[in-house]
Amino acid sequence: MNNTPNAGKPRTPMGARPKKESQHRINEHITAQTVRVVGEQFEPKIVSLREALAIADKYELDLVEISPNTNPPVCKVMDYQKYLYEQKKKAKEIKANSAKNAVKEIHMGPQTDEHDFNFKCNHAIKFLQEGYKVKLQVYFRGRSIIYKDQGELLLLRFAERLGDYGKPDQMPTLAGRNMTMIISPKSQKK
Repeated sequence: MNNTPNAGKPRTPMGARPKKESQHRINEHITAQTVRVVGEQFEPKIVSLREALAIADKYELDLVEISPNTNPPVCKVMDYQKYLYEQKKKAKEIKANSAKNAVKEIHMGPQTDEHDFNFKCNHAIKFLQEGYKVKLQVYFRGRSIIYKDQGELLLLRFAERLGDYGKPDQMPTLAGRNMTMIISPKSQKK
């Protein structure tokens, strides 16, 4: 007799992924004897499991148990693969929209020249138009910390230049050797 923890379980070949169990019971995997059948093609009704499977077969769709804890369980006649695809698509869309809350950072020194300033402004405008917040950061290296005033003026000039696209959340703050300012996008009219 084998006393290993996985005794009795079927083994999967090396490198093969074990099958994920589906979140719903479908077709022959439904265990209830009577079910409430719902669908877009007909009125809801309570029938035996065999009749429900015949209805799903008639429309060439799947019978999916969507509410197993009710009495009798509710089963819907639908294309299950299409349903799973739409669920994945919605989850992906939600994930993409939540990524928009990210903050894009722009770094510069206190003595950034005009061309670099304009270049970084254009990037910030693009980020704000896409819906991202922009964190402007002036870094002071070595003795450049004596130019704190220049750094603050640079950030204020930046905020003024981006006035049509975003508004500052806070005034420039100095933390260690970095001065930061965060600009949020203005709400876009649809």
